[in-house]
Amino acid sequence: MFCLLANTFAQQKNQYVKIETPQGWCVVKLYNQTPVHRDNFIKLVKSHYFDATTFNRILKNFVIQGGDQDSLYEKGHVLKPEMYWIAPEFAAGLYHRRGAVAMGRDGNAAQSSFTTQFYIVDGKTYTNEQLDAIEIKYKTHFTDEQRNVYRTIGGTPFLDQHYTVFGEIVKGIELIDRITAVKVDKAGNPDKAVWMKLTLLTDKQADKILK
Repeated sequence: MFCLLANTFAQQKNQYVKIETPQGWCVVKLYNQTPVHRDNFIKLVKSHYFDATTFNRILKNFVIQGGDQDSLYEKGHVLKPEMYWIAPEFAAGLYHRRGAVAMGRDGNAAQSSFTTQFYIVDGKTYTNEQLDAIEIKYKTHFTDEQRNVYRTIGGTPFLDQHYTVFGEIVKGIELIDRITAVKVDKAGNPDKAVWMKLTLLTDKQADKILK
């Protein structure tokens, strides 16, 4: 069954989203292995939902978080129709390497994602000893490939299998350095709003940008 599903995902054409900000732009490939998160993100991009939000939490060596803030999901708050929780999709081989894109969430036991909040991983590099400690503490396991990436490229390995990764930057990863260079307060709130504009690329547009 797993082989059949893997072949199905491999045969599907990937979709791409361009993220524009005052600091520049990048292109994100959406994973077919996380279809619910992928389709939710595409729906919000097409409706221009995220264009009215910002990257409101910028933490160098950790993540750049955007979309709706945590506070909007708190009990007692009236949620917008787009705001709800979706079950996690922890797919093998999808992990929090630098440039990964994942959905945020609160501390719910099911580890379900907020539909209208996402983040881009900045992270840092780790030693094998540090990765060993993370495996024990967070009850996870890193493949040789993951260990190599976390040692050389970096990421946030302690988030693996706890937050759903549904895409990755495939062009313009330098945007991470530009955004994390903005001035922020102790909580990571930028002095000046980092707006975003997200566009679902056509196949022709994606091919032209990525070639």
